[in-house]
Amino acid sequence: MINRRTFIGTTGLAFLGLQRYAGAEVSSRLIEPFGPLLSDAAGIIDLPEGFSYRILSKCGETMADGFKTPGQPDGMAAFPADDGKLVLVCNHELALKSAKEGPFSDNSRLPANFDAGLVFDGGPGGMLPHLGGTTHIVFDPKSGKKITQFLSLIGTDRNCAGGAMPWGSWITCEEPEDLTSERGKLHGWCFEVKATTGGGLQKPVPLKALGRFRHEAVALDPRTGWLYLTEDRNDGLLYRFIPDKKGDLSRGKLQALQITGKASADLRNYHPDSKWPVALEKLRVEWNDLDDPESPNDDLRIRGHQAGAARFARGEGIHWVDDAFFICCTDGGPSRRGQIFRLQPGAGQGNDQLELFLQPQKSDLLSNGDNLCPAPWGGIVICEDLINDALSPAAHVRCVTPEGKIFTLAKNRRAGEFAGGCFSPDGKWFFVNIMAQGLTLAITGPWERA
Repeated sequence: MINRRTFIGTTGLAFLGLQRYAGAEVSSRLIEPFGPLLSDAAGIIDLPEGFSYRILSKCGETMADGFKTPGQPDGMAAFPADDGKLVLVCNHELALKSAKEGPFSDNSRLPANFDAGLVFDGGPGGMLPHLGGTTHIVFDPKSGKKITQFLSLIGTDRNCAGGAMPWGSWITCEEPEDLTSERGKLHGWCFEVKATTGGGLQKPVPLKALGRFRHEAVALDPRTGWLYLTEDRNDGLLYRFIPDKKGDLSRGKLQALQITGKASADLRNYHPDSKWPVALEKLRVEWNDLDDPESPNDDLRIRGHQAGAARFARGEGIHWVDDAFFICCTDGGPSRRGQIFRLQPGAGQGNDQLELFLQPQKSDLLSNGDNLCPAPWGGIVICEDLINDALSPAAHVRCVTPEGKIFTLAKNRRAGEFAGGCFSPDGKWFFVNIMAQGLTLAITGPWERA
């Protein structure tokens, strides 16, 4: 019997084989436990036979609170709620000038009598807010239907990914193009949003101790309560936050990862002749304390690298699987098709280790991994970002089984990337977003075949 812990070792060997990319080796890893993908008559996503999807949310539809469903749905998580219901907390990666996809009807202006205290950056007069934020979708897994949807956070900038906390909150992360708004307000923060079934908008309070930078995602080590955060920049760092008090994210110490014995290492592996990092080589790591994490000059990554921290190529999705974090770096590697690192923390006792887990070459098995999540069968599920369109003209959702085999769950028939993939707690529903189309989908089928 192969369990989730065995998955760590077997998939490592599988990915080592994939990096050779001989045709026979690739085909020996490629499986179809659900059968081939079938063409979708509606032209949205192709799925295997026996699987089906339903559209839960679409940009522009009127929600229960009277606002419009925002566009650009990105990072997302599913939380259990009362009476067997689920709450999906969904980011919307909207910038200041995304009025057409924002939740407000009057040229992105706040409605009359809107509580300005519920807007992080309201702009001039508090009436022209930034349009990034989150929505909540309450879902009934028995009927497969959406019960309600409402706006839960507003006034933030380009909420990309985030991370689910075990106490029932979603940490939503800002990824602004410019960390200072043209109106002068500082952005680049994380915010905590409670996964409630009602209550509407929540007061946005920036978690400044988590640092100010172009955040992507965050994940928690359940053993220590420490957070690990990615940075979506081509010279970004990997951060760790140690709270002064477990569960309290308002105060603590922010650190950056450094390779032991190789200060200021470059892990991006851009050069075609680069021989390092080597796949599955165990790298000892240490963590450097960072001064001034609120970084008014947006130089946290620069100061950190100068002090010895390692550089990553656009760190995006990060998730805890068994005793390790899997981290997608979207356009690392010689062919810029992405990298996946595996970080195994030492449970607060040191001995942390990092390895390059996967670095795709010229193959259609995986391109530019972004969001990822654990699969109910013990593997991982990866949403493709689709940066290199010429190499891979369609985005997919890829899966890796506990035995180290790779298969495709879904293919996007429309423009844009997949994002926000996550499973219901019982593993019967898979939720995913198609960003450019403004769609949130719920997929079900014979998962037991995996």
